[in-house]
Amino acid sequence: MSLTTTILMLILGWLAVAAAMLWGVLRITRRHHYQPPQSAPGPKAEKTTGRPATAH
Repeated sequence: MSLTTTILMLILGWLAVAAAMLWGVLRITRRHHYQPPQSAPGPKAEKTTGRPATAH
């Protein structure tokens, strides 16, 4: 194998690894990207404790 072929294969291998790492990083950032809420929540009534009201 000639020197030119060896250097060319090293460069192409480096580019393949760099492209794979970039693809992985972009995939992770796209998956974990923060998405703001679609619409602002409207005013709500006061929260209850979840226990039924008892009459004494």
